Amino acid sequence: MSESIPEISSPPWWRVPILPLGDPQEDDKEPELQNQAWWRNAVIYQISPWSFLDTSGDGKGDLRGIVHRLDYISSLGVDAIWLTPIYESPMDDLGYDITDMRAVGDEFGTLEDFQHLLEIAHGMKLNVIIDQVWNHTSSQHPWFQESRSSRDNPKADWYVWADAKADGSPPNNWLSSLAGRSSWKWDAQREQYYLFNFLESQPDLNWYNDDVIEAILKRAKFWLDLGVDGFRVDAVNYFLHDHQLRDNPPRPDGAPWPDGLDQENPLSSQMLTYSFNRPETPKRLRPIRELVDQYPGVVTLGEVTLCEDSIQLASQYVQGSNRLHLAYHSGLLIDQPLTADLMAQQLQKGMDNFKDWGGCWIVGNHDYGRLRCRWTGKDEEGNLYPEAFYRMTAALLICMPGAFCLWQGDELGLPVAEIPSDIALDEIKDPFGQALYPEVEGRDGSRTPMPWTSQAPCGGFTTAKEPWLPIPDSHLERSVEHQHPDANSLLNTWRRLLHWRKDQPALAAGQLQGLTVEGTLLVFQRTMAAQSLLCVFNLSDQSAAYDLKSYGSCQAVRHLGYDFSLEGHRVELPSYGVFLGQISP
Repeated sequence: MSESIPEISSPPWWRVPILPLGDPQEDDKEPELQNQAWWRNAVIYQISPWSFLDTSGDGKGDLRGIVHRLDYISSLGVDAIWLTPIYESPMDDLGYDITDMRAVGDEFGTLEDFQHLLEIAHGMKLNVIIDQVWNHTSSQHPWFQESRSSRDNPKADWYVWADAKADGSPPNNWLSSLAGRSSWKWDAQREQYYLFNFLESQPDLNWYNDDVIEAILKRAKFWLDLGVDGFRVDAVNYFLHDHQLRDNPPRPDGAPWPDGLDQENPLSSQMLTYSFNRPETPKRLRPIRELVDQYPGVVTLGEVTLCEDSIQLASQYVQGSNRLHLAYHSGLLIDQPLTADLMAQQLQKGMDNFKDWGGCWIVGNHDYGRLRCRWTGKDEEGNLYPEAFYRMTAALLICMPGAFCLWQGDELGLPVAEIPSDIALDEIKDPFGQALYPEVEGRDGSRTPMPWTSQAPCGGFTTAKEPWLPIPDSHLERSVEHQHPDANSLLNTWRRLLHWRKDQPALAAGQLQGLTVEGTLLVFQRTMAAQSLLCVFNLSDQSAAYDLKSYGSCQAVRHLGYDFSLEGHRVELPSYGVFLGQISP
């Protein structure tokens, strides 16, 4: 395959030495860190191959494009990359509808391209996590075609089938998360309904069937043998459903709202008691963990979202050694202004449920709005947050206990791309956005291509006339090339923070202590034997002061680019300010 890489400045800006990061730390890790798994405190950079870099000139990204930008990813200081699906697929849902779990889709390249990516990434000490979609397949998958052919074939019970009610209607009132209607589809060939929790072209696998799990294990082993460092397990809380197929009850007024669920989504009308989020699901993951544990250092990262208390539920998926290693939750996917009280509440909930660890956090990805538009993107008066707010939240995220996932482009501060109100339905790529148009904007706005340069219309992403999704001017203005030379840009703020984080034992393995709220200030310590860090964040557009006297000797960390003033034991923080200090023993 010939390559058609967009021309950019030379030498490449992502290979230019990054801003000074202060005095280097000792290379040797503290004893407490020697045996800690790499993933426990990892920063995982999520990539959509379709939207990262196009080297074929077709307007869509590919695996070779990722290889060409691994230097950039390494410059960020992240620990791993997570690739959304790269498999053979009809592409009804950005590759989450798979026809062959062991084949790389032609759109992305070849298996050899993936192996090359793996080799180069490992050479840069980047771990590689790949998406595994085990809840469902494409309706074009050979398994489903055999399953629907009769009620007594060898794969008849590999999917979730049920008879119609007496009047011919679906078995119950369950709703699809994406389609906005019944999650049951009538199949005329088999004369039964099949369950789909997302699109009707994504029938749910039957996780009560041991043969299904055995088949999944074989396909997982294929990738493990190639040397991947982990699996992101898609929609893990959907794997099991109520065997009796009972109706979901209606959502009462005042009931807890599922994190990350759009209020315009018809799914919001129900309590999701029986369709998914079943309490028996975590125990069903034991065979997966037993296989993965045969490959030292490999991690399983589950997606646990769309539930009333995702932090609590996600913690159930990582208890003991027979479930997943990590599970990310939607505890910060909150569409309300971010306050010190709200952040303290979610942090404490994370510590309580994950036993002083925090689990894995996300603030945006391919399914949700971007970090820049998180927490409504506005303050209590409805004004857009200033740049200082996003520099503050970057520092807050890197100081929190646990792992977290960073969606490509969020390090640039990209907003969600606006979808024109007069857009033609066939121009919307996201099936969720199509199904619920115009009430719900859909996910296209979070999936637009990476802006490498500020040159319209393609931003250095492709040599084609136009990319698969348009890149708005608001993204071109925040391109990598534009931000790289600016020491105070959000991109370089993230770089400084992430590299600094790697060298702080307290951030790698320390406990979270002293979590308090003083007015608009969020305060906590990250502490272990080798180090204690004081972390103070001002979540307000007004300046605020904090008294450091009770901490004894506290040396300010000054090279990260945050303004503050110290007078004696008193630190004055500007609006959305940050103070980080080393507490002496």
